[in-house]
Amino acid sequence: MELDGLAEFLTGQPLLAIAMAAIFVIVLGGLLRGAVPWLSALLRGAGNLGLLAAFLLTIAQVARLTTGSDLSLPQLGMPTQSVSGGETHVALSNDGHFWVTANVNGKAHRFLVDTGATLTAIAPSTALDAQVPQKSLRQTINMRTANGTVRAELATIDELRFGSIVARDLDAVVAPGLGETNVIGMNLLSRLARWRVEGRTLILVPKNPQETPET
Repeated sequence: MELDGLAEFLTGQPLLAIAMAAIFVIVLGGLLRGAVPWLSALLRGAGNLGLLAAFLLTIAQVARLTTGSDLSLPQLGMPTQSVSGGETHVALSNDGHFWVTANVNGKAHRFLVDTGATLTAIAPSTALDAQVPQKSLRQTINMRTANGTVRAELATIDELRFGSIVARDLDAVVAPGLGETNVIGMNLLSRLARWRVEGRTLILVPKNPQETPET
């Protein structure tokens, strides 16, 4: 039963599976060093190549999540969102979170979908790039985070669009203390007709589905 659970876990963590397989091959090659030197060298070389591949793919995944680039490797468990029958489907990423690529006033940025966040939050760099206007009175609030309380300024996103979903005049906060992470909060999700999680997929159903722009 434990082996079945491990196999299921590794199925959802392809990069970890590659790394573990590579380490196993390297160890096996080391055990055969004295008995079959040529096979030992072959196995250790293959294992090192496997570790290098896992390392490079990890870098590619991190770049996709942190730079907003549309690097999609669905065959390795790193898909982007898709639209089916007016619903937007978001696959669970390898880090255990749901990420989407959204256009903020026409500028593409990566967002973490967080059902535990009350308000949508954007990084200062995102606000600057998308020209998100702050409240005229520059209202500030205190936000509690895992790293303590941070100051945030209220703002309004003219349009946030991803998949079949469009939210206009969306309240948001701009918080330098949150780093470069953008977060979609419950004030956007509450505008939807409904949303649910089925297995490893987040399904978002808008009240008025929008057509996905052709690329």
